[in-house]
Amino acid sequence: MDIQLAFIETLQQTINAGEFIKISFGDYKGEDATLRNVYVKPALIKRVLMLSFTYRYQTRDITKNFNTDEGIAHMHKLLAENRFRAATLFTSNANVRCQYGKRGRWLISREKPTAAKVPSLTHDIAKERKLQHGSKRYLQELRLTDEQGKVYKNAQDKWKQINHYIEILSNMLQNLPATATLQVVDMGAGKGYLTFALYDYLKNILKRDVTVTGVEYRKDLVDFCNQVAKRADFNDLSFVEGSIESYEPTHALNVLIALHACDTATDDAIAKGIKNDADLIVVAPCCHKQIRREMEKSKSKNELDFMLKHGIFLERQAEMLTDGLRALIMEYYGYQTKVFQFVSDAHTPKNVLVVGVKKGVDAARKAEIKATIETSKSYFGIAYHQLERLLELG
Repeated sequence: MDIQLAFIETLQQTINAGEFIKISFGDYKGEDATLRNVYVKPALIKRVLMLSFTYRYQTRDITKNFNTDEGIAHMHKLLAENRFRAATLFTSNANVRCQYGKRGRWLISREKPTAAKVPSLTHDIAKERKLQHGSKRYLQELRLTDEQGKVYKNAQDKWKQINHYIEILSNMLQNLPATATLQVVDMGAGKGYLTFALYDYLKNILKRDVTVTGVEYRKDLVDFCNQVAKRADFNDLSFVEGSIESYEPTHALNVLIALHACDTATDDAIAKGIKNDADLIVVAPCCHKQIRREMEKSKSKNELDFMLKHGIFLERQAEMLTDGLRALIMEYYGYQTKVFQFVSDAHTPKNVLVVGVKKGVDAARKAEIKATIETSKSYFGIAYHQLERLLELG
């Protein structure tokens, strides 16, 4: 039998038996002088067994995934065309080496296994969750878990989304001032998924004394969330009916959060945070209509006309300009800002998160920021930004 084919058949048998650990190809004699090795390992991708190929080049690595039949055929080709003259198959029972010898013949040799255990086939390493589901009453009430604490199949994405938000916020929350009681407000709380998770994380994981208030204009959701908080014995969590614009905090704020507040409602939230001297402001804006209307109304001429004549680019520019000016205005009032992109879960689009941490600012920097704001407005023909109007800036 052809030695290379016999080696490939051994490979296929170990894969079928669940004994395959990895295989490496070396002694490359092909045309690409930068290719060094190829490594192959099994991977479970979307619950399907795949073979993951890593091509090691001089300055980069390239990874490709094949189903098992395609992968085996490709490995046979790597040997059959004599591009690689050595291959070592690592299994739980033996290491099998196929090599092109000095006498011009292919040889197979066997050695004792160097790894007796097949590694986990999970393609993505499971992340440590900031929140543990378990048998928590609020998770059951929100229909995320059953009574045994197991996350429902149709709630997996929402559970990942909640944990992703907490993961993003965790470092900032841990660095909050050591005040007696943290005051947290979640503007536009909706059904309260994040609000409950925030309270749980701050109270039970970080062990902070905290009062959390969820603001929501839909009375039925307010009533529902207050009932859940009561049944879960979350005594310092409450929900109030009202809009972001109308809500007035009764205490100085430490944290203000507003996720997906539409258009200028995001500006209302930021303004509330600044006016109440919040230590941390976190917003995920959407529906950037106000600045786009200003740009369309003025039709200001600038070097970007060739691009902004297209509606889709105008929309994207309006989004960037809106959030860029929001960050600048927050910096004017002494916040260190960060704007970054995140994905809530596998089924939602990318979002922008604007984060401000209270740090302070000197007069010279404020003057510089103010000049930048005015220059940007003039360049794009903007009469005003809603946030500066709310804060009476200029």
